[in-house]
Amino acid sequence: MRVIFGVLALLLVVSPSFAQARRGSQPSPRFTQRVQREVMHRILMLPYYDVFDVIGFKVEGYDVTLTGKVTRPTLRDDAANAIKHIEGVEHVNNRIEVLPVSFFDDRLRRDVFRAVYGYGPLQRYSLPPIKPIRIIVEHGNVTLEGLVDSQFDKNVAGIRANGVPGAFSVTNNLVVTSGGGKKSK
Repeated sequence: MRVIFGVLALLLVVSPSFAQARRGSQPSPRFTQRVQREVMHRILMLPYYDVFDVIGFKVEGYDVTLTGKVTRPTLRDDAANAIKHIEGVEHVNNRIEVLPVSFFDDRLRRDVFRAVYGYGPLQRYSLPPIKPIRIIVEHGNVTLEGLVDSQFDKNVAGIRANGVPGAFSVTNNLVVTSGGGKKSK
């Protein structure tokens, strides 16, 4: 009798109807938090993920959607492959864009990097292995993404990037994390 129950349990796990039933259910918040932590960890551990790439993600049920822009096509594929092996993830929707190859954009990336990370008040952001200020350059247009400690740092990074010759435009999407720079009442 126990053997029959074991075989029935195995059939339920493997049968498509069980997978569809699971698909309709929502995972627990604990599961979602675990997957978010694991996705973040795996993205940060990608060997060629650097300051000129930005990868974001969204966990919806058992699916993960990857977004962002990268300089290498292999990084786009590596990110999807790393995420699809996380326990509980059923589908990875890879919407990461690969930036076009351009010598002009490469030079602009280097120049913006030097202008931002080489400036005294912002040099502390260059210390961690994973740089918090991401520099995305596409067709001469610069976008700053990531995290800074104060509104002052955000403004200075934008001003420094704006001062680089050859940048057609600068979009400052930096997020202030600690409320620094706010006036107290």
